[in-house]
Amino acid sequence: MSVQERKQRERAERERLIVATARELAEQQGWDAVTTRLLAERIEYSQPVLYSHFRGKREIIGAVALQGAAELAAELRAATSAADGPRARVAALARAYLDFAARNPAVYDAMFQLDAGLPFAEDDTPEPLKDAFAALLESLEGVAGDGVHPGLFTEVFWAALHGLVTLTRAGRMPPEYAEQRMELLVDRIASVRA
Repeated sequence: MSVQERKQRERAERERLIVATARELAEQQGWDAVTTRLLAERIEYSQPVLYSHFRGKREIIGAVALQGAAELAAELRAATSAADGPRARVAALARAYLDFAARNPAVYDAMFQLDAGLPFAEDDTPEPLKDAFAALLESLEGVAGDGVHPGLFTEVFWAALHGLVTLTRAGRMPPEYAEQRMELLVDRIASVRA
């Protein structure tokens, strides 16, 4: 291994450590607790080293968001791969999405609530974000019905799932009815098929 390759590997390892530490700290204490000073202390590198990887907290949040999007895409595909039939596929998709958001609230916030500087639905949208949407779209294939654009159908379903996550987490909807809400959404979405 050349010196250059070793340095690149070490740099990538430091970057993974920064992202993992930021994610862990955010999940434990919230994103307000994640500061470059605290991250530098936790990873035992100086702040200048941290800034050599990321220009600041916003880029770190973006890195966590991209990592989360890749994980979400993988979980959606895994959950729906064994589903038999449109309703089962929609139910598996909804459950996987809602479970991901519940298990990873800080990552979910990085992906959809915080300003991570990541463009959505643009030519320069990062691949992990495109892939997460593609995982939703693939899972809803054949469910939208005749004459309905699959991308728009997917956006509406995604918006409904995001609304369930956001409103439940904010205490705007009683959590004891979360399962019934999901079932109602799945029934309505899966019944659209013509």
